[in-house]
Amino acid sequence: MKENTSEEIDLGELFRLIGNVLNRCIKFIDKIFKNLFHLFILFLKFIRTHFLKFVTVTFIGVIIGGYLDYRSLPIYKSSMIIEPNFNSVQQLYNNIEFYNQLAEHQESKALSEALQVSENEASYIKKVTIESFSDETQRIKQFSEFISGLDSISQKQVDYEYYLKNFNDINAKFHRIQIEATSPEIAKRCQKAIVTSIENNEYFRLQKEINERNIALKDSVIGTQQEEINDLQAFYKKIKIMEAQKPDGTTNINLAENQSDQVSEIELLDQAGKLKDEKIELNNEKANTKNTINIISEFPNKGALVNDFMNKKIVLIPIVFVTILFLTLILISLNKYLMNYDKLNT
Repeated sequence: MKENTSEEIDLGELFRLIGNVLNRCIKFIDKIFKNLFHLFILFLKFIRTHFLKFVTVTFIGVIIGGYLDYRSLPIYKSSMIIEPNFNSVQQLYNNIEFYNQLAEHQESKALSEALQVSENEASYIKKVTIESFSDETQRIKQFSEFISGLDSISQKQVDYEYYLKNFNDINAKFHRIQIEATSPEIAKRCQKAIVTSIENNEYFRLQKEINERNIALKDSVIGTQQEEINDLQAFYKKIKIMEAQKPDGTTNINLAENQSDQVSEIELLDQAGKLKDEKIELNNEKANTKNTINIISEFPNKGALVNDFMNKKIVLIPIVFVTILFLTLILISLNKYLMNYDKLNT
């Protein structure tokens, strides 16, 4: 009976402790909600007290923003998708950043010289940006190409997650160049200068020439190997014709030699197929590396009108005015509270 009583006391004490913990948690949560509700009420009282001020600055902001939107010129956005070769992407990013700085600082003369347009046309350009353009499929394909170029030990140390962690804009295969301007046609006129700024670079021009020589050499080697295989196939065919023309009585069939000839012909056919695949791959490489910058999608003849309502001044300026007023009133109220703090606590 004593053991049962002791167990009942222990269980009762445990339940009592659990109940106390639950009660404290409930009181704590209740206190948080009460404080949040109290802050919400204070906020509503603050808005009610200064409601006319907020309405006034909002109205003024709408008037000023609407006037500025009315006076400002429309903005047009144009995009071009490109594929850089010969590790020229870093130089391309540097060039685009340079163009953008000139546009932001309204250096029309320097920008006109860089993009080979008139100074008046250069003044239309407001922003020049570049960003990577890739999806999951392209990243997986690039990872496969990256892994195939590593030795067996390095392949074991690099996985797809590690590759993605170190993947950045420079590693992407395709990139999107965007120009925002007050003229819809100016981007198209800048396209040639953007591309030739990379193609005329001496280093990339040398890389392109070396690549063309290597491709020509590979093409010549493959062509020679294909001719040799064709000659060997013709030779085997000629031997078969000669054997078929022998009199029946002098025919001497050697199964071992015949089997060896069949194996040799199969190997020749297999090698011819491999050379054909190499030729196709080489032709694709030749087409993809013909230019230092491959233009996948050109700038359109006319850019698209940017009509984002949330970025209009009629929206942004009232938000700025209301934010400034709100912070000012908060600081004033805080200052009054600090000045009266000693009086309130005495």
